[in-house]
Amino acid sequence: MKILLSDAGKRYNREWIFRHFTYEFTNGHAYAITGNNGSGKSTLLQVIAGAVQHNEGTVEMQTTQIIAAENHHQYLSIAAPYLELPEEMTLVEFLHFHESFKPFLSGLTLKEIISLLSLEKATDKQIRNFSSGMKQRVKLAQAILSDVPVVLLDEPCTNLDAEGISLYQRLINEHCANRLVIVSSNDEQEYQFCNYKISIGDYKS
Repeated sequence: MKILLSDAGKRYNREWIFRHFTYEFTNGHAYAITGNNGSGKSTLLQVIAGAVQHNEGTVEMQTTQIIAAENHHQYLSIAAPYLELPEEMTLVEFLHFHESFKPFLSGLTLKEIISLLSLEKATDKQIRNFSSGMKQRVKLAQAILSDVPVVLLDEPCTNLDAEGISLYQRLINEHCANRLVIVSSNDEQEYQFCNYKISIGDYKS
């Protein structure tokens, strides 16, 4: 699996968020996109995910051949603070719903996932009643534990306490070694496992 960006750029109105971004992301490696708040890290991650359209250049996903852009979502998962969970669902309902269109990693049952998150007592509780930290644990689980080759994480430790951060690091260590992981963050504890570091500030026009 590869994600190839060639001379990619994104602007809002007349302001370029990033420009002339050329990079090859490959399977089995982890990458950190770093920069100050508001610098464009999240925008670049969303362009890579296909959630935001770039204004110039190309963004390609490849296995043995180029994958059509409309199918990119089948090969990736993403967790981000701005992505909401369906709050009317209970935890187990949401995990069932998610699994129906993006299966979890082989060998993991929903009961095991809930136990991994230490959310056994919240199994039948509506997500609207979860704390922000509980919601973030669920977001991380649906991203990291989905059976896809590409995992995208935007500020993954948002709202997590020390126990939650430890869970995040454990999920990464145990389930991401042979995948393509990209983390958007300016907090080193979120990306210290990454092999490569990309500063978004290097790609301003």
